[in-house]
Amino acid sequence: MKKTILLSLVILLSFSALFAQDEQAKEKELIKQVIQSAYVDGLCNNADEEAINKGFHPGFELLSAGKGNAMWKLPIYNWIDIAKAGKEKGNTYSFQNELTTVKYLFIDIAGNVAVAKIEFYEGKSMNYIDYLSLMKFEDGWKIVGKIAHRVEKEDK
Repeated sequence: MKKTILLSLVILLSFSALFAQDEQAKEKELIKQVIQSAYVDGLCNNADEEAINKGFHPGFELLSAGKGNAMWKLPIYNWIDIAKAGKEKGNTYSFQNELTTVKYLFIDIAGNVAVAKIEFYEGKSMNYIDYLSLMKFEDGWKIVGKIAHRVEKEDK
């Protein structure tokens, strides 16, 4: 009897672990979809304000370090204006004439928060390592923040 109960418990725990892994995989795919549609295609390639607003939280900020201990912030509404201006001045894509693509290095999820580390390519050149912070709201995952490392030629 004890063996049957123990075996049943092991089987139940195994199914629970498989279910949790399956849910994590689904959430990671949803996060990738948001990053692709809102950030890569929406912001960087097409300056598509509707796609951007769907995947970025209005409180989003890009944070970067300046000289010394300085830090600067760029809210999403300013970044949208820069993307639109790039298209208006004749860029093929929002910020340049090269297609933006990304490669996912990892996505880590804890409840309703996540971080994605990605390689950011303009054409064939990897120019940044981005860390995107995301939160899951009632209407899905939203990008809420970004920090990035500019990859210099000697880093590549």
